[in-house]
This record gives sequence, C-alpha cells and structure tokens, in this order.
Amino acid sequence: MGNLHDKKMYGTATVGTKGQIVIPADAREELGIAPGDKLYIAGSSSKKVLFCLKEEQFHEMLNKLTEHVDSANRFIATAKQEK
Repeated sequence: MGNLHDKKMYGTATVGTKGQIVIPADAREELGIAPGDKLYIAGSSSKKVLFCLKEEQFHEMLNKLTEHVDSANRFIATAKQEK
C-alpha cells in the first residue's frame, strides 16, 4: 500500500461555466496524467470532498476490493452443499 502521507498541494483550479477545471501542469506531469486519460471522479457530499482516480488506479482498487469475493462465494456454496 502506498504512503498515506505523500500528499501535495498542486495549486488551484477554477470551475468554468461548463463545470470544467484545468489540472495544474505540475500535477499532470508528476501524476502522469496525459490528454485522453480517463479520470474517475469520486467524493463525499457530506465532507464536500472531490477527488480523481486515473482509470488504472480505479481498476486496481476494484480488483483489491473484490479479489476474495469469488473464493468466499465458493466457500459459501460448498458449505451450503455440505449441510
């Protein structure tokens, strides 16, 4: 798991009339964000927080969250059959 304390402030972005923002150049460079990359937008309405995940990181996160689901389902199915 990555370091939770390696956060950095990259500056500000102004929301345009169409809801668009420009990601600061140094953030794009350091985080490897290139034109055409898909970013998944997530957040918390109660905490008023918004964050972006690159598509690869989003898929990696989903894989980590679901990696044991198949084996758990097989275990449950086997346990039900043994009753």
